[in-house]
Amino acid sequence: MNPKIKWLRDRIHMDNMQGMIISNPVNIRYLTGIKAEGVLLITRKENFFITDSRYLEEVKSTLTINDEIIVNDIANITRDDFENFFLFCENVGFEEHYITYATYKKYIEKYKINNFEETEFLIEKQRMIKDDEEIGLIEKACYITDLCFKHLCEYIKIGMTEKQISDETEKFFKENGAEELAFDTIVASGKNSSKPHAVPTDKKIEAGDPITIDMGCKYKGYCSDMTRTIFAGYVPVQIQKIYDLVLKNELQTLKEYKDGASIRLAARMVENDFKLNGYDLIHSLGHGVGLEIHEMPYISGKNDNMLKANMVITNEPGIYIPGNFGVRIEDTVLITKSGSINLTKSDKNYIIVDS
Repeated sequence: MNPKIKWLRDRIHMDNMQGMIISNPVNIRYLTGIKAEGVLLITRKENFFITDSRYLEEVKSTLTINDEIIVNDIANITRDDFENFFLFCENVGFEEHYITYATYKKYIEKYKINNFEETEFLIEKQRMIKDDEEIGLIEKACYITDLCFKHLCEYIKIGMTEKQISDETEKFFKENGAEELAFDTIVASGKNSSKPHAVPTDKKIEAGDPITIDMGCKYKGYCSDMTRTIFAGYVPVQIQKIYDLVLKNELQTLKEYKDGASIRLAARMVENDFKLNGYDLIHSLGHGVGLEIHEMPYISGKNDNMLKANMVITNEPGIYIPGNFGVRIEDTVLITKSGSINLTKSDKNYIIVDS
């Protein structure tokens, strides 16, 4: 049997459930490799994937006999069939953080559920620990991202617009093996760099501008995430102190990241150092990366959990001076037993373009 499905079956049995309905397409892809629309049912004895005729060929070509998943065309399923899927199941799990209340009610009626059990991010928590194949795919996405950044450092010229740089990023990704963007690229120059989630504009790059580029791509479904703040022509003196402070904390955090490390303490360390220097960390220090660009765990001073080996997370301290400028440096990082490894490897020292 598919090992991830076997894990899920064992886990729901431990939680006194006899079945589960998986609706979140990201979780379905994680468990089965299926990218098509549909619903995955884990029943007492068998596993079913329900889809429609548009996706049957694709789904059947994805699965192997070892997956032990029966594929059903929804058009051929009768009302009695739906009611029989969870026959004799006292407790059936569902993804309460994903489905709507309307879908919740529809599932109870359609499948004749006796008792629906919340599963509390059961699959998402399992996704936090990556296997060797997943790590390899993320490494490839990060490698393409590093190549793209190297290209941008040669491409960017004073007088270009933020949108031009953003468009070039997407073009490079698609021409060099990435499936798509992992998220909308952020290119923020000058005063726009003070906005952590700025949208690229028609603003032209000017001499002395800091340029924050937050970029990532997907490779076979898995994401990369990297941010660098670079400079057009020269590095303004007033920005150097903040850049050095952000870089110091990014490097120190990398030393703190390891199996068994406290997430809360790692985030608080940066928060405290920023406050000592008169600044605030206004967003999380990081987040998990995998099939989604933002997934568990979230690296925050409010998270009391520990890091574990084979987690892939970001390390992204940033300081933002409203209406003036901002600096963020971010890497995608693999947690190991003894420490951590940057999967994005681009230079983090001062980079000056069009010098």
